[in-house]
Amino acid sequence: METEVTVYGPLRSATGAKTMTLEWSGGTVADAIAAVVDAYPRAEPHLYDGDDVRPSVRASLDGGRAGLADRVPDGASLSIVPAVQGGAEEGTGETDDRGPGARASG
Repeated sequence: METEVTVYGPLRSATGAKTMTLEWSGGTVADAIAAVVDAYPRAEPHLYDGDDVRPSVRASLDGGRAGLADRVPDGASLSIVPAVQGGAEEGTGETDDRGPGARASG
């Protein structure tokens, strides 16, 4: 089956395109994400934590929010958005866990 997949953020550079046609056997959103990783292995660190899809990954089907267990109909449009993860403080290698809205001092 074919599904039009649109990706955002770092997935664009990992796949080399914003939109692609995914040819796969069909199934759920989780299965589609696995098929994207099979086709574009560089996308894996943005979508998976070990064997599981990262909890921060968001998907939509035909413009509506979709869960990992939702079935993807043939010909559907799937969007995948990996949420931006926290980063390291410049030069320290330590994460910034001051919370949302916190500003760096100095």
